[in-house]
Amino acid sequence: MLSSDVNTFTPWPYPGNVQAKTKPAVDFPRHLAELRKQRNLTQQALADRVGIHVVQLRRYEAGSSQPTLEVIRKLAVALSVSADVLLFGKGERGPDEDLRLQFEAVARFDAEEKKVVRSVLEGMILKHEAKRWSAG
Repeated sequence: MLSSDVNTFTPWPYPGNVQAKTKPAVDFPRHLAELRKQRNLTQQALADRVGIHVVQLRRYEAGSSQPTLEVIRKLAVALSVSADVLLFGKGERGPDEDLRLQFEAVARFDAEEKKVVRSVLEGMILKHEAKRWSAG
């Protein structure tokens, strides 16, 4: 099935002022092409796997068009990566290095212990956001 789905919607900036922790946002077109090449796929082969026309894939890689969420999902599946890996640069998502080991340890907790950690984190996040909003 060939599709020319293109997302032309430009979202408003997120009010939470979310920013990359280490470097600017990944250049999606360049990142898509790199992932495709790492997997030794031609543009035609990836387009076939995703179910879009090769011309549309070329537009995504050239940055002249943006895929819909459905196409992003299909690209992620075809490239065997998560959508986060496809859309975000290394270090843009996930915990800071100084918290990574703690989160890995928490991942091994039983369900009840995870529930306690989640409650503590949610409380700290709410406290932080309340302080930030009252200062602004």
